[in-house]
Amino acid sequence: MFRTLTLALLVLSSQAAAQSQHPCARDALARAEPLLRVHWGSNDMPRPDIDRAVASIPPIRALQGSGKIDVLEVWGHIYRTSYRMRFLYARIPGTCALMGQEILENSDPY
Repeated sequence: MFRTLTLALLVLSSQAAAQSQHPCARDALARAEPLLRVHWGSNDMPRPDIDRAVASIPPIRALQGSGKIDVLEVWGHIYRTSYRMRFLYARIPGTCALMGQEILENSDPY
């Protein structure tokens, strides 16, 4: 019985994860490496390691109007340095309209 219950919970959690995936998650993953390359600023950058997990964090208010902008977070790594990248998408059904992006190195500058 415990085994059946565990299997049922696993199936339900995987279905919930699949349903909660943002429609623009693939687009954010596709944009992660090019953003790292621009940030690195050199053509001889080693190939980065991009995490496959895309986190949907709370939306932000649009700069104009009363709308919201969805925020997707992806992590990338080069050598021993990690970078947090956030991609900002307009809430336009059926599209992945990128409104902005940011990248921040995960290190202690002090």
